[in-house]
Amino acid sequence: MTWTRLKELAEAPLSGLTQPTRSDWIFALRTVSAGLIALLVAYALKLDHPQWAMMTVFIVAQPVAGMVLAKGFYRLLGTLAGGLAAIGITSLLGTNPWLLVTVLALWIGVCTLVSSLLRNPEAYGAALAGYTAMIISLPALGQPHVVVDLAIARCAEIVIGIVCAGVTSRLILPKLAADAIISRLKRSILDLAEYAGGAFSGGDPASLAALQRKLITDAQTLAEMRTYARLEAPSFATRAHPVRRTIGQLLWALSAARALHSHRAPKNAALIPMRRDLKNFVGELAATPGALDDTGPWVVRLDAIAAKAREMPELPKDKVPEDTGPGDTGPGDPGPGGTGEDKVGTITRLTIAGDFAEALKQVMRGLEALRSPVSRKSSERSQPALVVHRDYQAACRNAVRAALATFLVAIFWLTTKWSEAAGTVILVAVVSSLFAARPDPVQSAWGFFTGTLLALPFAFLVGQVALPALPGFGWFTLFVVPILVPAALGMANPRHVGVATAFAINFLAFLSPHQQMIYDPGPFLAGSASILVGILIAIGVFIVVLPADPWVTVERISQAMREDLARLCLHERIPRRSAFESLAYDRINQLMPQVQRTGRKGDPMLGGSIAAVTVGLEVLRLRQAQLNSAIAHETVESISNFLRGLARELLFRRPGEPQTATIAVARQYAANIAERSNRLEMLQIAASLRIIAAAMEDYPDFFAKGRA
Repeated sequence: MTWTRLKELAEAPLSGLTQPTRSDWIFALRTVSAGLIALLVAYALKLDHPQWAMMTVFIVAQPVAGMVLAKGFYRLLGTLAGGLAAIGITSLLGTNPWLLVTVLALWIGVCTLVSSLLRNPEAYGAALAGYTAMIISLPALGQPHVVVDLAIARCAEIVIGIVCAGVTSRLILPKLAADAIISRLKRSILDLAEYAGGAFSGGDPASLAALQRKLITDAQTLAEMRTYARLEAPSFATRAHPVRRTIGQLLWALSAARALHSHRAPKNAALIPMRRDLKNFVGELAATPGALDDTGPWVVRLDAIAAKAREMPELPKDKVPEDTGPGDTGPGDPGPGGTGEDKVGTITRLTIAGDFAEALKQVMRGLEALRSPVSRKSSERSQPALVVHRDYQAACRNAVRAALATFLVAIFWLTTKWSEAAGTVILVAVVSSLFAARPDPVQSAWGFFTGTLLALPFAFLVGQVALPALPGFGWFTLFVVPILVPAALGMANPRHVGVATAFAINFLAFLSPHQQMIYDPGPFLAGSASILVGILIAIGVFIVVLPADPWVTVERISQAMREDLARLCLHERIPRRSAFESLAYDRINQLMPQVQRTGRKGDPMLGGSIAAVTVGLEVLRLRQAQLNSAIAHETVESISNFLRGLARELLFRRPGEPQTATIAVARQYAANIAERSNRLEMLQIAASLRIIAAAMEDYPDFFAKGRA
């Protein structure tokens, strides 16, 4: 990492400051109040480290009440697991320091592995279980009989902070996850309408791509917020089913809108009215203030558009040229009423348009179900499968890195017998575990270091200068509140949450508030130095030890998506559409930050991953067609042959190698079907073949195994 890069990382938190909103001020004042209450309770109980109670409030603080409860719940679980591990490990090995730190390092590696495979807040709880054992065990080194008392005190401090944060977030002007889900879903529907409007009218590709990425991220966020809402209010459980179903429909609508954008070129009489209706619809939806206050009229219009798309249009009987793709305009598609109209292309686009209208209609019904939940029979509660991507290779790398870094720094501590190095060991364990699964762990850890460094002078002035001269909780409040309120305002801003949280937490850690504060700068500076050195060592570990190459991660996720498509082609049981689609979009969500780090060369991989969703949905449509008794055996066999060839293409062809006959076969099958039949179900099979061929031609390197 160059000095220029380090300077950019240091200056980034200071850029783009925004004016705090009313919600930000409520969050900040509520968080600081909860922290002061937690500290008072810890003082009253005469706990040895009362700062942990106040720090916990800032650690679990979130703008939404359900998120506070979720993070607090998993923090409690992680603390209990870490405490039990510390008791067990220290009781058995507390008299042998070398064996103790070795087992603790292995424990941190295991917890980091589990954390890397989970998602927030579960991932946070797993990481916490690792380094909590280190925090409790190191002070008990050589005196294992005190480890139980340390674990109990630690858990008590954490519980106080969690309870104070949870109660205040739920009772003082709460921002509820249930309301946040409805608000975000409404925003996603309007964003989808804006995206579709741009897609239908040939909007700016860069703006459409950015909006598409936002929609994918928002869909994944909605899935996470379901958990927060259920912890916040058990009554929300009846609405968790519509949320899950609506997320699947939102992804379906996004897939259809993207396909309509990719195949927007046709000019035939059957499709022009459909495109005009959809364009007018999404334009009105995006431009109407309060459009989603009443979804009824919009649902009626979408129902009519979807029904029109399913009607069999008047189709010509001319043979379609084999080289005409779904997005082509050429001899096969000269214009309205021309004798060369592409009937397969027409059915293709009508089917996609109908899918979009139907999916958007279901999303709006899901929004209405969230507003007005009703109890349904269990048979009507079938939920779509929402599957997430797990990167086992990256998880193993993170585990090895965290365990090795912790072990090596612990060896340094034991060898030098430098007492303050214990803090360095703990910080290395915390940072290397906590930030391991971030898309850019170096940047995340650097933000943590920046916030910690900024907190140091404030903590020195308050803890070493002001409070020893002016003791008492009143003076403490007077000095601390003007510092912590701006920090909490920064925590409410997504652009600065990392640095601001690190500032607030480490300000309290450096300050170490007690009822009797004394001037003792030596231990203060030594402890502060050990913390800063520990963070820098962890950053060095991320850079040097098994560094993550974003391009390798991009290719690994892409390969997983290709294997998914091959399984769709070959697996005897047809997977649920929602399972494939949610996993694919989750992988795309994991792919996006990695692609951004690779620069422009990663753009085709992102475009190809989105095209892969379209390919997978069409493969599923072909698999369903094989089950249709009205389809001739010869056609079913042709589909099977094509799918086997497609699987071979996906699994074995490498970049730079010529494409196999799969594309040509797809186009030939489609042309033969169009020549033989005007039946709608047959033309839809031909349309699916054409869409698959076009997507693979657009992104040939994505649909090839390995890197060039």
